[in-house]
Amino acid sequence: MLLKNKINNLKSIVNKSEILLDEAELYCYAEDSTSVHSKVQSPDAVVFVKNIQDVQNIVRYANENGIPVISRGAGTNMVGACTCPQGGIVLNFSKMNKILDFNPIDMTMTVQPGVVLDDIKNLAGENGLFYPPDPSNYKVSTIGGSIAQSSGGAAGFKYGTTKDYILSLTVVLADGTLMKLGSDTIKDAVGYHLNQLMIGSEGTLAIVVEAVLKLIPKPQSSRTVLAYFNSLDDAVEGVNNIMRDRIFPATIDFMDNNSIFTVEQFYPCGLRTDKAAMLLINIDGFEVSMDYQQQCVERALKSAKASNIEVAKSDLEIERVWTARRASFAATAKLAPDVLSDDIIVPRSAISKMVSGCKNICDKYNLKVCMVGHLGDGNIHPQVALNLENENEFKNYFQAKAEMYDLAKSLGGTISAEHGVGLEKVEYLGNIVDNAAIDYMKKIKKFFDPNNILNPGKIFKI
Repeated sequence: MLLKNKINNLKSIVNKSEILLDEAELYCYAEDSTSVHSKVQSPDAVVFVKNIQDVQNIVRYANENGIPVISRGAGTNMVGACTCPQGGIVLNFSKMNKILDFNPIDMTMTVQPGVVLDDIKNLAGENGLFYPPDPSNYKVSTIGGSIAQSSGGAAGFKYGTTKDYILSLTVVLADGTLMKLGSDTIKDAVGYHLNQLMIGSEGTLAIVVEAVLKLIPKPQSSRTVLAYFNSLDDAVEGVNNIMRDRIFPATIDFMDNNSIFTVEQFYPCGLRTDKAAMLLINIDGFEVSMDYQQQCVERALKSAKASNIEVAKSDLEIERVWTARRASFAATAKLAPDVLSDDIIVPRSAISKMVSGCKNICDKYNLKVCMVGHLGDGNIHPQVALNLENENEFKNYFQAKAEMYDLAKSLGGTISAEHGVGLEKVEYLGNIVDNAAIDYMKKIKKFFDPNNILNPGKIFKI
């Protein structure tokens, strides 16, 4: 707990109206979107920073006094990345939410960390441009959080993830120093790419206070195709057939039968609940190519024994089916008091083994699981419904989780594609990342943050 004199000093750094100290208010910042089993720790203070100078002053003060600093956007991450296990100061970036510059000629946008991804997408789209990264919570999640976690989404298959759309970053270091990393140009071959080092570092190396984003031309047209299968293997074969026909969809997402059935209970939209798997495929490009792409996709899906193929006929239908897909996590919450969503990726050739393996593991431990994910790039999200207050269920989940990670590793995959490590995966890092690499990560952390004040305890323990 911060001593009273340190609280008073904090009030001298920023306006006291921007500081939360009430116990009930602080408790709201003890958790993010991660379902947790253990008792949570509230921060000692929450500060609504309004400008870069605020961030510098608070970080400098925290560094001098050994106080943890945790950056927070919308708190939508699912690995405990912005929780406060050691207390400290939470920097709330909701008031640093401005789009500072938009240059349609250079196809760039300069933003503060609190800008919501949906606002970035909308401004770009209104001007014929496109910001592709689309985590499922993009309507509320912020660009700062996306940079911290190296977020992905359904469009990652064709367009890449957050790391592919960051040109430069302005960051505050642990001692309060302001530093610009990267260049505002499409190409940059000058020195080490330290801006890329910051992406996915979960606020443990520096605090992002400004970012220059790369935009691309918005596709002229798009279509959404739904395909149902009587087995997951057939669905995977459908994806492989599409690749063989040299068609490159913007997204290829999937839902298993449990997910389809559960979503229909939560958000009825006419999905076929008697099917083993559904593919949700977006194709895009020039309007003149749409019919050809659709024909190729349908032919590939039929060759894989697709039992039903549907094409969304309006923007409303497209929004409806994608809302159903994005609602899968919330829908799974109908099955039990808690939901734990994981994030595993394997080579696409191993996806059938990974999905069936996860189901078998969960069945073994009597756990309810709904499987969704991005089949195009091999990224799956097992969503396990359970009661965390039931000690036996929690122990079963903990064991199942370890076995799923071991399976991913054996298939050439890894334990996180787009959610990050945070607190939830710290103990598994050594099983998946070379020990020498972890040692160098710790050396980098020590160099950037010698007093270990920036989001301590995340990714690995020091």
